[in-house]
Amino acid sequence: MDDSEEQDPRSVEDKKFDQIYPPKVRKLSSLHWTPVRVAAEVAKLLVTAPGARVLDVGCGPGKFCLVAAALTDGRFTGVEQRKDLVLAGQQAATRLRLDTVKILHGNVTDIAFVDYDAFYLYNPFEENMSRGHKIDSAVPLSPVLFKKYNNHVAAQLGSMPFGTRVVTYAGYADEIPACYDCAATLFRDELKLWIKNREYDFAIERLGLASSRSHRGPIGWASPRQRP
Repeated sequence: MDDSEEQDPRSVEDKKFDQIYPPKVRKLSSLHWTPVRVAAEVAKLLVTAPGARVLDVGCGPGKFCLVAAALTDGRFTGVEQRKDLVLAGQQAATRLRLDTVKILHGNVTDIAFVDYDAFYLYNPFEENMSRGHKIDSAVPLSPVLFKKYNNHVAAQLGSMPFGTRVVTYAGYADEIPACYDCAATLFRDELKLWIKNREYDFAIERLGLASSRSHRGPIGWASPRQRP
């Protein structure tokens, strides 16, 4: 992959793929939905065994799930709060005959992470903090919810077994607890693979997010969570 592709992963493939969605959903793709090339790389990083169960938090119309299911033998579930996006994702999965994809209508706090093997997060809660990331006014948005959702996901990921894989794309990886290390980066560091290598320490996590959020240190990318 050359530098231009690394810098702008969106391509003609995205324009073609996005035709499966209604015009209203399609218009949001350039900012909010995972590019096809990125989805393909994420799928390879997360599906490390046949039938791996992958959860996409804040999946929108399920674009990542659809692309990943078409390219691997993993099983993909997306959770999304907006009913219209859930419906668009379900209809797309039906049209593509992808029976290994489920798009659920719900809140991340209602999902049992223990039912999954790996996780994908495309900056799912940033619209609570930035108007530029706001999709619409269909769901409640606030800085309080941003903190609540990030801390909930961090705790859920912390309860997973050693070796659990999480990929974050864009954003600051605020959801990643300190027991995970960044094992790889792609697309000019926008995509990060995190792997759980230590026990979850509630005493550390209750301190909350570090002011610097995630950052590149002398030994690579570090979690935004406090570390001793």
